[in-house]
Amino acid sequence: MTESVVAVDLGASSGRVMLAEVGPDRLALTRTHRFDNRPVRVRDTLHWDILSLYQGISDGLRAAAHLVPRPASIGIDSWAVDYGLLDATGALLGNPVHYRDARTDGVAERTLETVAAEELYRATGVQLLPFNTIFQLIAARSDVALAQAKQLLLVPDLLSYWLTGVAGAEATNASTTALLDVNTGQWATDLMRRTGIRPELFAPIRQPGAPAGELLASVGDQLGMAGGVPVTAVGSHDTASAVVAVPAAGEHFGYISCGTWSLVGLELPGPVLHEDSRAANFTNERGVDGTIRYLRNVMGLWLLQESVRTWAEAGQPVDLPDLLAQAAKLPPLRSIVDPDLPVFLPPGDMPARIARECARTGQPVPGSPAELARCVLDSLALAYRRTLAQAQELAGREVRVLHLVGGGVRNELLCRLTADACGLPVVAGPVEATALGNALVQARAVGAVHGGLTELRELVRATQGLRTYTPAGDASAWRRAADRLVAA
Repeated sequence: MTESVVAVDLGASSGRVMLAEVGPDRLALTRTHRFDNRPVRVRDTLHWDILSLYQGISDGLRAAAHLVPRPASIGIDSWAVDYGLLDATGALLGNPVHYRDARTDGVAERTLETVAAEELYRATGVQLLPFNTIFQLIAARSDVALAQAKQLLLVPDLLSYWLTGVAGAEATNASTTALLDVNTGQWATDLMRRTGIRPELFAPIRQPGAPAGELLASVGDQLGMAGGVPVTAVGSHDTASAVVAVPAAGEHFGYISCGTWSLVGLELPGPVLHEDSRAANFTNERGVDGTIRYLRNVMGLWLLQESVRTWAEAGQPVDLPDLLAQAAKLPPLRSIVDPDLPVFLPPGDMPARIARECARTGQPVPGSPAELARCVLDSLALAYRRTLAQAQELAGREVRVLHLVGGGVRNELLCRLTADACGLPVVAGPVEATALGNALVQARAVGAVHGGLTELRELVRATQGLRTYTPAGDASAWRRAADRLVAA
């Protein structure tokens, strides 16, 4: 039996609504709507335009309803850590603040004077990032909205609540907050109290595949969709959904979910909590079916995206395919930077920041957009190499093949450079891994497919176009470049 489900997938720069047909021998997506996700700065604060996102989702669901008036399920995934606050009536108390906002500057350092980094890691297993939800809430401690709030919902849970009226906290996204107990999978209430965070703000944990309510009749009327359509909790952290659709066979694989951010890591049966893992800043986030996503964030294609935006604003727009074709012809590893440097995190003039970092380290400053693009992609491949090697060593897990999924799959130069840098075959695809993983969890919940992750991934391999890149570059050149990066 084939069922139709709707996957809502929100990324940091765009969102899409996909109608998926899923059955034992079928896995196909039809995009019903795509929309931009543009943050909005109001005075000194950077916000997500959550109402615009809800409108985009509504338009996509309305278009899906023209094709399938009553889908078997709807599921929502998004980026992590950010949240909305609701009052006692369920009304939103202001637009969610963007994780790139400066309000958390210095907050992590001050918090670690109260709760030691080692203790925080043992309790939550989460890598230390300045925008972790715990630090956002501490930064907002004096805000009137937080004082008035009766409920906190992470972004996908908030959007689900607007569709159903049912509040919950899906586990994979909750695990990114540094407020979930890594061992029990429940909210770390003692930690919350110690850091001045009210435990009663947080909704009950629900697992991927669990019911998240039904489409309210009034919402169904607005969307032209039958009321009572089930909404299913998926791996609501987009990386959790993407990893479901990694077309791996066996356990000896690594993955890179590559978009605005790159998430580089392994799938493990349990967390890795020793001190070396903490010092290397690896995270233990919950995955589907009780797995652990052992990974580290790499800044990702944000550096290139923000450079393209900067050039366009300066009246010098570039054609991205042409830019990448020019970059592919340039000498490799001429200039490299560490993409994880804090200076590259905020929005702004990215080409200028990359140029300053190259000058600081005594390297040639990229003189053209193509040279800068080559610098970014070489640097990302080196960061992937470093992160994957660390993950294997820290987890004691050998990687024999590397899977690259997400929008970065379209960047053939990045795929090729990643294979060369890591010295591993890279299987590229699927591009829409997040929407596919979202749809697969829903389809299993409604009985259209059966089995565990092994069976779901077999269906991905059988139905999706994949491409394999084998290492072909000078391995010694990549080793020397990695040493240069360490020395810088």
